[in-house]
Amino acid sequence: MSLVALFLTAWVVGFTGAAAPGPISTLVVTESGRRGFWAGPLLTLGHALAEFALVLGLAFGLRSLLANARITPLIALVGGAFLVWMGIGTLRDALRRGSNPLAAAQQGKQTRLGPAFAGLFASLANPYWFLWWSTVGASYVVISLEQGPRGLAAFYSGHILSDLSWNSLLSFLMASGRRWLPQKAVQGFLALAGLFLVGLGGYFVYSGLGQIL
Repeated sequence: MSLVALFLTAWVVGFTGAAAPGPISTLVVTESGRRGFWAGPLLTLGHALAEFALVLGLAFGLRSLLANARITPLIALVGGAFLVWMGIGTLRDALRRGSNPLAAAQQGKQTRLGPAFAGLFASLANPYWFLWWSTVGASYVVISLEQGPRGLAAFYSGHILSDLSWNSLLSFLMASGRRWLPQKAVQGFLALAGLFLVGLGGYFVYSGLGQIL
């Protein structure tokens, strides 16, 4: 596969994954509603750092570790707990009577996770992220390595650009929407997103326990 084909197909495949509901897209919605547009690109930066490390690991034979039956339940448990914690924090800000979600985030920014770190940790907290990379992603890495380091770079840059494109679009829509949407509507939207994070995290914990017990 040529470098151009690697880049373009990685962008298309990555975009279908980025557009699917999940921890990263939900965090983009909640954080951009509270912090503004740049939360989306910063979350993508943290996500990109996690994927950069994983792509390098796959290039050097990490696939067998990701498929280890003892590792995946641990990832699900820790990751699920993290998502529940993030969801509860979002719900607390959204449901606080008379509060402005953006102002609440600004007041708590010294103690809350920054968007970049949240993007990094949310990626590592998602067991299905590891599953995707141990199958589809690993196959792409193998194909990319036929072109050497340039092939790997073409695949990675196309994949990350898809994440950046989608997350920036979501962030722009949420950040601009809060200017004309009623405060209660923004709070309600963030509350739903917080519930989604709590529910998804609970499912991850349940899945992890099911594999252990």
